[in-house]
Parts: sequence; structure tokens; C-alpha cells
Amino acid sequence: MVDVVLVVAVALLAGAIVGAAVPMVPSGLLSLAGLGVYWWGSGTAEISVLTFAVLAVIAVVTALIEFFGGSIAARAGGASWLTTAVAAGVGIVLMLVTGPVGLLAGLFGTVFVLEFVRGEELEGSARSAVYTTVGTLASTAVQVLLTATILLGFLVAVFLL
Repeated sequence: MVDVVLVVAVALLAGAIVGAAVPMVPSGLLSLAGLGVYWWGSGTAEISVLTFAVLAVIAVVTALIEFFGGSIAARAGGASWLTTAVAAGVGIVLMLVTGPVGLLAGLFGTVFVLEFVRGEELEGSARSAVYTTVGTLASTAVQVLLTATILLGFLVAVFLL
């Protein structure tokens, strides 16, 4: 017989991997929810406390990367906090209208224009925009890898340990 709790947990963990590649889906939090559902639903006996803690920490790190990865990249490229915040807002709006391409174009264009207006040279504005865009893409790749690691670690803990 199929354990409903296990199916729900695996669905949440697999959904987190997909969610990592789709903007506005909280992949780290989905992973944490999947772990929590299984931990609570199985009576905390199926996987060890250490395994659960390690996987939960990875899920929290994934959520932090999701929420702050683009901002950290923008700041590393020299963009101001105001530029970063405005670019995030523009990127989200454009993503809702045009999808992921709008998100990336919105981030790049907004950072480039605002940094140029702020007094940066053309080269500095372009560097900030590229850092932001590449950082957002890298953040997504890291999220996919971390959520896949959580699912794999969970499956090993449940079925092999």
C-alpha cells in the first residue's frame, strides 16, 4: 500500500525542483514543507534527527539564496540598494507579463539605466547589469541543485537507511 504521507512529501520535494526554475515559486520553502510533512506524518521515526536537520538546513539555505541571491549579485556588481529594489520590482512585473525573459530583461535594463542615471559610467552600469542578470541565473541554478540534493538525500534516508 502506498503511504500517503510519503507521496505528499515526495510531491512537495519534486515540486520544489520545478519551482526552483520557475520564478515566484518558493522552492526552499516547498522543500522544507515536504520534509516537515514527512517528519510529522511518519511520527519522526522514519529518518534520523541528524538527517532531517541537515536537509532542513539545506532547504533554509536554498530559501535564502532564492530571496537574496539576485540582490547580492547586484551589490557585488556595484548597484545601489535602491537600484536593486527597483529592478526587483520591475523584473517581477515584467515576468508576470512576459515570463522569465521579461524578468531577466527587466533586471538588466533597470539596473543599467538607473546606475547610468545615478552617475556611473557606461562600463560600470553595464557591469552592474551583467552581475545582476548572471547572479539571478546562477541563483536559479544553485536552487535547482540544492532542491535536487534535498530530494535525493530524502529518498536515500527513507529507502536505504
